[in-house]
Amino acid sequence: MTISMTGFAAGKGQAAGYGWAWDLRSVNGKGLDLRLRVPDWIDGLEQALRGELGKALQRGSVSLSLKVARDGVTDGGEGLRVNPAILNAVLAALSAVEEAAMAQGVTLAQATAADVLVVRGVLDAAVGDTETGPLRMAIVADLPGLLAAFQAMRASEGLALNGVITAQLDRIDALVAKAGVEASARREAAPGALREALTRVLANADGVDETRLAQELALIAVKNDVTEELDRLVAHVAAARALLADVGQVGRKFDFLMQEFMREANTLCSKAQSLALTQVGLDLKTIIDQMREQVQNVE
Repeated sequence: MTISMTGFAAGKGQAAGYGWAWDLRSVNGKGLDLRLRVPDWIDGLEQALRGELGKALQRGSVSLSLKVARDGVTDGGEGLRVNPAILNAVLAALSAVEEAAMAQGVTLAQATAADVLVVRGVLDAAVGDTETGPLRMAIVADLPGLLAAFQAMRASEGLALNGVITAQLDRIDALVAKAGVEASARREAAPGALREALTRVLANADGVDETRLAQELALIAVKNDVTEELDRLVAHVAAARALLADVGQVGRKFDFLMQEFMREANTLCSKAQSLALTQVGLDLKTIIDQMREQVQNVE
């Protein structure tokens, strides 16, 4: 089934005297881009979470946020402490920025204590000398439940995506059939048009090599034939439907297939030689481009 790269899940957990809140979300991406925002005072936590996410996910720009606090800690800040080293570094950086601004004649607004406290690392949970190993293991053990909810949403999004792409493939099928009808009509009118063109050329030229002229006209007819393009479009539609039914990660294959779709539509337009067939080709390019945007979300 089709899996979308767009997803979201949130959850809460509690163990070892602490409580935590998860937030996991993702959007499309060419590869797997993991961005984690987790407490750095829990030794080895980020590495462990990154490893588990890497095993479960294949593609997407994924962001994981985790907030951890002691049980009973209120939103008012009880149980938090200031990290002196990071605070001093932030204040030194603020001073350097202010000096540079003054040298340039630029006036900056005065930073407040709240501005400083929101800088990552300035305010930490007060863990003292507590061993964080049990807490890390409890948090990592809670991750599969969050991932299950996350994957379920991506599957649900993929189901909707599958329906949209299927409808677009149906539309392409209909347009290819219409292009075949228009190409047949053009083919029936082509001999008469060629004869008229030949008559005009012969009437205004002396010593024309009729054999050579016949060869050139035959070459023009071959170059304007769109049978191969229509056959390849039919084959691409079949390949796309097979990818939609595949259980693996098919996003990269779909990306390549969309390039092939557009190449055939462009060639069809360049060979059209009729207003009706050109319009069909333009309609094909429009729906293919719309499908390409949807395919960008397929894992």
